Order: sequence, then C-alpha cells, then structure tokens
Amino acid sequence: MSEGGSPIRVAVVGTGAISQVVHIPMMVERYDVDVAVLADEDPHKARTLAERFGIPDVVEPEVALTREDVDGVLICTPNGVHEDMAIGALEAGKHVFVERPIATSSAGAQRVVDAARAAGRSLTVGMPHRFRPEVTALRSFVAGGELGPLYAVRGSWLTRKAPITRPTWRQDRDAAGGGALIDLGVPALDLCLWIVGYPEIHRVFCRTWTGDHEVEDAATLLFEAEGGVTFTVEVSNRLFAGEDRYYARVMGEDGSGSLPPLSVHKQLGGRPIDVTPRQPRPRGGESPYMNAYRRLLDQFVREAAGRSNPDMSDDHVRLMRLVEAAYESAATGAEVTL
Repeated sequence: MSEGGSPIRVAVVGTGAISQVVHIPMMVERYDVDVAVLADEDPHKARTLAERFGIPDVVEPEVALTREDVDGVLICTPNGVHEDMAIGALEAGKHVFVERPIATSSAGAQRVVDAARAAGRSLTVGMPHRFRPEVTALRSFVAGGELGPLYAVRGSWLTRKAPITRPTWRQDRDAAGGGALIDLGVPALDLCLWIVGYPEIHRVFCRTWTGDHEVEDAATLLFEAEGGVTFTVEVSNRLFAGEDRYYARVMGEDGSGSLPPLSVHKQLGGRPIDVTPRQPRPRGGESPYMNAYRRLLDQFVREAAGRSNPDMSDDHVRLMRLVEAAYESAATGAEVTL
C-alpha cells in the first residue's frame, strides 16, 4: 500500500519467461499492488497474458513507461533497451524495477543511476540472490571479520546446454550485449562481489569461448581486488551434466564458507569447526529462487509505496565496468588494469 493507503499501480513491460513465471504472478496476487498495465512489442502475446492474469490494459511499451496513472514500472525486456526504458520511466517520475543488467555498458549504468537520483525515485535491479538467506548469512560472516583476512573468492554459474531451434535476442550481440558473460556472469559476479562488500577491482584477465552464435557460450575470469584478494569466476551455458551448477566459496585466513548449501567453518582452538547457522525454509514449499525473488519484489513495493528509503549505490556501475574490462581482455588476450 502507498503512504495514503491505496495500492500502488504498476506497469509490466516485457512478457518473456521471467515476467510470466515471476513478476506477473507475484504482483497480481498482492493486495498492495494493482497491476494496471501490460506492454510488449508483441501485442497479441500481451493481450493473451493480460486476459490470463486479469490485467485491464495493454499498451505499447513507450506508453507504459510514462502513464500518468502508474506509480512504478517493471522492465523485463531484452538487455539492449534496459537503459533507455529505465531512464524514460524515471524521468517520467516512476519507480523502476529493471532486470539485470541495468545497461550493457558502465556509462549506461551510470546514466540510469544518475537518472534515479535526479528524479528522487527508487531503482531496483533483478538480483534476487542478494535476498537468499544463505547468501546474507555468509555475507555477515565476512563483514564481521569472522573468517579472517580474505585471500580468495570462487564462483560459477553453469547451465546445461539447451537446443536452440531458432535464435532469439539472447543470441544477438546488439540486443543482449553479449552472451554467457552478460547472461550468467553478471549475477555470478554480483554474488561474489556482494558477499565480500564490493571491493575495488585492480586488474582483470578473461577468456571466452564462442560456439554456434555471435555471442560467447562460456567465459572464465581471473581478477584481483584491493588487499590482494583474487577472484575466479566461470560461467557457461554449455554444461554437459545432469543439472545446472551454481556455486560460491569465500576463503580467509581463519575460515571459509561456501554455498549452496551454506557451509561455514572457522578455526577455533587450532582446528576447523563447523559453525554453519541453521537456515529457514521458504513457506509453502516455494523454491529458494522464487522466495528470493518475492523478497526482492517486496523491496521494490516498499520503496515505491514510500515505506522505505531507496538504497542507491554504484555497485551496478562498478559491475559493468568489470564486465567491460573482461570483454576487453578476452578480445586482446591481455590483462586489463582498471
């Protein structure tokens, strides 16, 4: 509910899988949100979904971004238009939820953040892993110095190879901004960096592998942060295995932690002791991924309703600066200094 007690009115722009599975179902079931508008470049698809979920109005994306009767906009479109759409909605006075990445360049990410600050509106980015209880628990161990000085962070997001009968925008460099490094690397890098407090990155080395399309299918990054902490992150959408792999590990002089599942060990009395805290289970059998998205959308609604103050950081600008450096390193075959 808004500060005045009425539900906030939102528009959802984009009707891809993430909208159909997460954003629309979770928003229409809320008592404090009125999903008033749905928009997509494919009006037939938008109308079909609007009928299914009881959304009263279907318009073109450009119209949805600036509707006077809308308080917030959820942008779930191809990566290449995130920046322009987010800035357009912010300049129209809307609170914005935008799927990651907020832009396909660090300069574009900075423009989006600057637009949110200038408009005095909230900007929420689709990084649900920040709301997983095991991630926040590991982050608290690091922030409290309980693992000692850090020296290494490892991360990976590997998804099984799926047959592509017809290329989509994800295989188009202009529309997607890249391949696995954008699609999987952005959240994997954010997870690793967020757990350890987003340190400054000094130098980056990256290798990518390209298969049947113009965007890369895999990438391996090695980079160094302040204090000499080294990161190794591997992403691929061509994993040949029984299931996808999602993993992070933090190593310190006095302990280490990894997830999933959460496991934390500290040196106590000269030997490693398991100090893993018990983690809550999502209610109703909901998966950790869906539950984390629900918490992320809770934050968007609270900020759009004026019940909490936006936390506007430059994390996503720094993240895209790292991604740019990785692409430069992959193209030149040389280490890149930031």
